[in-house]
Amino acid sequence: MSYPKSPLVTAIEEPPVAEAASWLQPDLFGADKPLINVSQAVPGYGPAPELCDHLASMVTQEDTAFYTHVEGIPALRDALARDTAVSYDGGVTPSDVMITAGCNQAFYIAMMALAVSGSSVILPSPWYFNHRMVLDMMGIEIIPLPCRPDNGMVPDPSEVEALIRADTRAIVLVTPNNPTGAIYPRDTIAQFLDVANRHGIALIMDETYRDFLPSDYGTPHDTYTDPGWRDSGLIHLYSFSKVFSLTGYRAGAVVADPTFICEAAKVMDCLAICAPHIGQLAALYGLQHLGDWRAEKRSLMAGRIDAFQSAMEHSNSGYRIRSIGAYFAYMEHPYQDQDSKQVAIRLAREHNLSCMPGSMFGPDQDRMLRFAFANVETALTGDIAARLAEDVM
Repeated sequence: MSYPKSPLVTAIEEPPVAEAASWLQPDLFGADKPLINVSQAVPGYGPAPELCDHLASMVTQEDTAFYTHVEGIPALRDALARDTAVSYDGGVTPSDVMITAGCNQAFYIAMMALAVSGSSVILPSPWYFNHRMVLDMMGIEIIPLPCRPDNGMVPDPSEVEALIRADTRAIVLVTPNNPTGAIYPRDTIAQFLDVANRHGIALIMDETYRDFLPSDYGTPHDTYTDPGWRDSGLIHLYSFSKVFSLTGYRAGAVVADPTFICEAAKVMDCLAICAPHIGQLAALYGLQHLGDWRAEKRSLMAGRIDAFQSAMEHSNSGYRIRSIGAYFAYMEHPYQDQDSKQVAIRLAREHNLSCMPGSMFGPDQDRMLRFAFANVETALTGDIAARLAEDVM
């Protein structure tokens, strides 16, 4: 091509999920060994039937084809504010909420409103690869904060202060974590918020998977219980995609101080004007009518965690769970002389088992693999363990 392209974009590798899909060779396997895909974090079930029926009636209404307010449908902003206030036992109002086209867009908007090219952001490593891709495209330097298996892959707040520089704009946390599944303790989150507040930077909390915390966990963290939370630098990101199985409808949110929401709305207006109208209506219906369905799916995911742990405990594969929760198990493979990408490619091509190599999630992850077990039925967890055992035979 004769025209130039952004070197910030061309330097980025192919999207990881697409690359992992390219390793599959399904024609090599018969019906006795079907593909088990634990690469992409998508629900293994569709939306609730009543939600689908509701949307079928809504698309016949002419106004659902038009724009909403830039910040989102007022009723949805109100419903999410109420839901967040209940979930976190704190005070949240509709003016604290902006609806986005999924949580990936929420992160992009937050970064656009916070940081400039040449500044820096602290990411715990391993990180969610789309966060890295966004920051790389924007010319924002990533400062890695290592997470270690001996600490359950939870970042240590005592290590972050030394990483903060004059150009640092934010610390990013994802809990429950993608890729590790690790759930960050409330005290750990409070310490990170304290550090961010003292240094005058933002704490971005991506809580896409918070609806899949253990049912007896209680509030995910205590930050919203402080009436002054809006002055603390907290920026909360949320997604309706997993909890209501709406990945294709693109519905997420930013919850933050209203002055930040005003700035974020400028970015939204340029990106998409508003989140998809029908996706917002789907999220609103979910919040208003699918409380029991939501709890049922939380229980389902908990059962898949238990089944996956049990299957791995009874296998002789040499693969080890280093952290697990929500949708993910972060696994250590047994090969000293092979990197994670080699192992992941072999599992795909020789065992019809698709997972993601740790190297896609940051530096020093070559002994690790990510398994998004939420994609598969509980009955298949034994097959996963068996194929891993077959790999080391």
